[in-house]
Amino acid sequence: MHKVVNSADEAIQDIADGATIMIGGFGLCGIPENLVRALVRKGVKNLTTISNNVGVDGLGNGLLLAAGQIIKHIGTYVGENKLLEQLVLQGKLELDLVPQGTFSERIRAGGAGIPAFFTPTGVGTIIGKNKETREFDGRQYLMERALKADFAFVKAWKGDKWGNLVYRKTARNFNPMMATAARVTIAEVERLVEVGELEPDLIHTPSVYVQRIFQGEVFEKRIERRTVRKAG
Repeated sequence: MHKVVNSADEAIQDIADGATIMIGGFGLCGIPENLVRALVRKGVKNLTTISNNVGVDGLGNGLLLAAGQIIKHIGTYVGENKLLEQLVLQGKLELDLVPQGTFSERIRAGGAGIPAFFTPTGVGTIIGKNKETREFDGRQYLMERALKADFAFVKAWKGDKWGNLVYRKTARNFNPMMATAARVTIAEVERLVEVGELEPDLIHTPSVYVQRIFQGEVFEKRIERRTVRKAG
């Protein structure tokens, strides 16, 4: 049950070129910042990333883009990243855009051992091109394949030394399901506690899904787009 590693760099030491990596979080919220920075330092190439978005220019997963490490991305939203737009238009990066609900369910299915499912989302659109369709109760549905990965990077608020995790707020959007859908799940936490300190009924990701865990060193928690009320 020894899962604790000393740093993000140690946690990713076996990630090689060509790996497929799920990266949790929503926008810049609840993202595994330390693991992303470590991956940039390691310099592995030709990565396929699976995440809701690709950060913004110079932040979050945008650091991987700027370093030229991503060759393919599967996600739902790209509107805040100009570099990603340029790379796609130049044919330097393959982009697979997925409706957000379908994206979530494909990851959940991957973690549950369900190879595929049917959804009405995307029928009759470019999303449904070359996909199998079936009719159920008079309505057309698309078959969508599950998503799985070699590694999942997740960020939690608290974790114990066995790998049980507790998330806070926005971090629960994609981190919990991604933790179930990869061959190796690596968790960075703000607080690493002893086994037994977490209330069992409040654990979101059980330790069985986590292979490595460490306490992160720096959490910037940047705000993607700050909106404030006008004075007066």
